[in-house]
Amino acid sequence: MVNEPTPAPLLSIVVPVYGVEAYLYQCLESIRADIPAGESDAVEMIAVDDASPDGCGDMLRSYAAGRDGVRVVHLSSNVGLGLARNAGLDVATGRYVWFVDSDDWLPPGTISAVLDRLRQHQPDVLMLDHLRVHEDGRREVDASSHLLRGIPGVTRLDDQPHLLRVQHTAWNKVVRRDFLDKLELRFFPGWYEDIPFSHPLLIGAEKISVLDRVCYLYRQGRQGAITSTRSGRHFDAFAQYERLLDWVARKHPDERLQAELFQLMINHYLVVVGNDGRLHPHLRRDFFHRAADHYRRYLPAGGYPLPPGVTGLKHRLVGRGDWLAYSALRQAHRAAGRLRRTGPGGGVDAGSGSVTADDDPGRGAGTATTGDGGVVTTTQRRDELAGSRRP
Repeated sequence: MVNEPTPAPLLSIVVPVYGVEAYLYQCLESIRADIPAGESDAVEMIAVDDASPDGCGDMLRSYAAGRDGVRVVHLSSNVGLGLARNAGLDVATGRYVWFVDSDDWLPPGTISAVLDRLRQHQPDVLMLDHLRVHEDGRREVDASSHLLRGIPGVTRLDDQPHLLRVQHTAWNKVVRRDFLDKLELRFFPGWYEDIPFSHPLLIGAEKISVLDRVCYLYRQGRQGAITSTRSGRHFDAFAQYERLLDWVARKHPDERLQAELFQLMINHYLVVVGNDGRLHPHLRRDFFHRAADHYRRYLPAGGYPLPPGVTGLKHRLVGRGDWLAYSALRQAHRAAGRLRRTGPGGGVDAGSGSVTADDDPGRGAGTATTGDGGVVTTTQRRDELAGSRRP
């Protein structure tokens, strides 16, 4: 008697797990319970216990026991999100891989829709829409979601360049494993690990499919999330952008692409340096000057489209390395924001301390290409830099 080989699943879902005891079951069940009847062989779930300090390891052992299609990898020491994803990828057997963070979850009907689209289009990358879910239950459409509208069939980044401005995360993309191996892409250690991973996927893809459907629920405000944690580890962003831009220079040396990525990079740095929830005040000046160093190092020879308005002005200040002017502008803008949010009785609304001007670059912020600033050229920027050094 000859045993027929078990066919490989179409989709591997990798879930890195660390410190999410309160959210883990919801995440796992949103995946497993959503697999359609008769499709159990098409999907495998791989949970990676990144030496979680809470009860997540035991929860995963219990969850996997008696459940087909669920595997658990236990790491002996904590390696961080990116390397934990790599550990799951190393044992994944599916034709496609999807990285789902363990504090997020999937809405009903997602798995069926994803499987159908993968079979229909057989893309290199399948892009998905998502909603941001706040602790009070409020659901918010992402600022970049409109960029996913109206794209039938399969496409390439050359034909839809605005897709580069969709939030640059791993979890909103399902990737063909052979394509991932061809690009030799893996996650690097450190925070902001999605930067040198997500952008190259779109740049290198010959076939991009867009599923204009909410397939992911992205939890906001969780304690321990890097976007709400003050830490010097936000400086990791510089190394991640160096990896991205060096990869682009070697693999796809296109000036338009470099200009687009350059603008996104500076937008991102402005998000971090202007956000009280990410940087302690004593680190802000150093971060600004590191951003200015990257501005000078990576400014494209042909210039780049300067965003309009206040964002464009901030770009110019970063280019000049003018911390004092930037700091004054930031304080003035925050003061104006507090005035706009002052209630009719003279009181200030509860959210008045937040910064609203610096939006996340992956969320569609700064999508205008020219505006009042136009295109900044290398010669113009060098002249400005020289002028800023004059007494």
